[in-house]
Amino acid sequence: MALHPVVEQVTNRIIQRSRASRAAYLAHLEAARIQGVQRGALSCTNLAHGFAAFPANDKLKLREYKQPSVAIVSSYNDMLSAHQPFEYFPKVIKDAVREVGAVAQFASGVPAMCDGVTQGQPGMELSLFSRDAIAMATAVGLSHNMFDAALYLGICDKIVPGLLIGALHFGHIPGIFVPGGPMTTGISNKEKAAIRQRYAKGEATREELLEGESASYHGAGTCTFYGTANSNQMLMEMMGLHLPGSAFITPGTPLRDALTRAASQQAVAISQQGGSYMPIGRIVDEKSIVNAIVALHATGGSTNHTLHVVAIARAAGIVIDWNDFDELSKVVPSLTRIYPNGEADVNHFQAAGGPGFVIRELLDAGLAHEDVNTILGHGLRAHCKEPFLGEDGKVVWRDLPVQSGDEAVLRPASNPFANNGGMVLVQGNLGRAVMKISAVKAEYHVIEAPALTFDSQEDFMAAYKDGKLNRDFVAVIRFQGPRANGMPELHALTPALANLQDAGFKVAMVTDGRMSGASGKVPAAIHVSPEILAGGPLGLVRDGDLIRVNATTGELDALVAPDVWAARSMASADLSKSHIGMGRELFAVFRNSISAAEEGAATFPLPSPIQTTVPLHDGIDAGEIMPGSDEDFLFRTQK
Repeated sequence: MALHPVVEQVTNRIIQRSRASRAAYLAHLEAARIQGVQRGALSCTNLAHGFAAFPANDKLKLREYKQPSVAIVSSYNDMLSAHQPFEYFPKVIKDAVREVGAVAQFASGVPAMCDGVTQGQPGMELSLFSRDAIAMATAVGLSHNMFDAALYLGICDKIVPGLLIGALHFGHIPGIFVPGGPMTTGISNKEKAAIRQRYAKGEATREELLEGESASYHGAGTCTFYGTANSNQMLMEMMGLHLPGSAFITPGTPLRDALTRAASQQAVAISQQGGSYMPIGRIVDEKSIVNAIVALHATGGSTNHTLHVVAIARAAGIVIDWNDFDELSKVVPSLTRIYPNGEADVNHFQAAGGPGFVIRELLDAGLAHEDVNTILGHGLRAHCKEPFLGEDGKVVWRDLPVQSGDEAVLRPASNPFANNGGMVLVQGNLGRAVMKISAVKAEYHVIEAPALTFDSQEDFMAAYKDGKLNRDFVAVIRFQGPRANGMPELHALTPALANLQDAGFKVAMVTDGRMSGASGKVPAAIHVSPEILAGGPLGLVRDGDLIRVNATTGELDALVAPDVWAARSMASADLSKSHIGMGRELFAVFRNSISAAEEGAATFPLPSPIQTTVPLHDGIDAGEIMPGSDEDFLFRTQK
């Protein structure tokens, strides 16, 4: 089917907008690449350090400058349920790589913090910053210049975006993302949410709450609701950075191990020495970024990706903004109902057809680009598959059934749950913000109510517990942007707001902070940009101002007379308590240099032009093919 005109229009606009920075990125990519193994650039002293502790046979391969070396970059720690399974992956990887004559080395461990553990705690104020710290840690591991391909082991919220940002700064190195899979299904999300709301009302004890949470988060693997972690996995599938269908296979199973072995050997195959060279910087391009946004909308993914996808694109020299998200959301149908947008979890989604079904439906409907590079070569159609364990213990892929296994969870594009992606841009005299409305009832899409301002989530909860919020209001949670306190998620407010909504009050939230990928039924305009510390108008709001949050028309306004608005001074707050303790003082450089939310809340710049010495091609004029361009890459790899 022909590409949808809006998808084509948005893609072309991104290509034009990114022309200079993408060309600079590709020039950097080619300048970093050398002929032969990357370690060939090292001196004998460098190389001796690089393999000193390795087994003799592996050391011999590294000495010969012939076989590729594969980096393992892992976010393993055994506190995070999602990342605990990675403890055993390096041995599986090393053995699988040896089987095809190459060598794998553990290159770097990266930080991995859990938003579920830090939610509502001071440590959450490091969460967003950890993404760029992970990218830096990835770069440290790859900076030894020993590696010809890389395997990136990660799942959760800031970890996969951080790994990918780091990987893209080494865009000449082929890379594959290796997930660990979700935990098995625990109690239903509906039961868990009910216990939380009862506890917020004081109707459940702490012991009952802990029992409920433990019955939900109960084993190894990622959480099973469709928050940021599992949105990450869907995006890696859609961008062709996973082996097909590998996202939601539970850990500790033979198929999970077989997929890890297959990914390890595919990394060797796409190295320069493997014969099917496919660097990660050529996979992540303008079309694959559009595909990622489309998949996010089609599955009701996390609003955190209105920051992370922007930052990932920026790392590859691609410039996107919230207008792109908004326009695509209007034409991309909602194909899934996974909690918090439904009752099912990701295991149910996988059983109904999973990522491959979604990818196929989007391609067939003309809503995604098929002509992209992936870790399997050229063309996204190869990722519309489902993995199974073959008789020899290796992975085999089969076509997915034509019909969804459960249309209460997963539907074809011809019969969607909704005709839009459920994410909207709202803007007005309060700035620009995003809203996720896929789980918000239509009757709450428009809220007009007096403002109640709070300078912290603790202040809000104190007012709630004192019974001061039994009324219609818009909670304006201020000084929550990345410059102020690291932009923590405010998901801890959701049960209280949900209780007030259930009691019949019209409530909404407006904030320059974040809301979790697990947020749900209460309307929330989040990531308001610019934030107050960057001069954002949210600092002009006063208690009692009538606030309009209209997801239907895209309005975000304080209904205040212009002369009164212009005469106001910016609110101020003592933020010192958010800058000291729990290691927050170490991240002052992040707070002082971070970009706006709509620019990805990133600490790194777009690629800048460099002088390149990429050779011209025999018989082709310099003006015909730009060195470092996509045409240049295709010419040399296909010649």
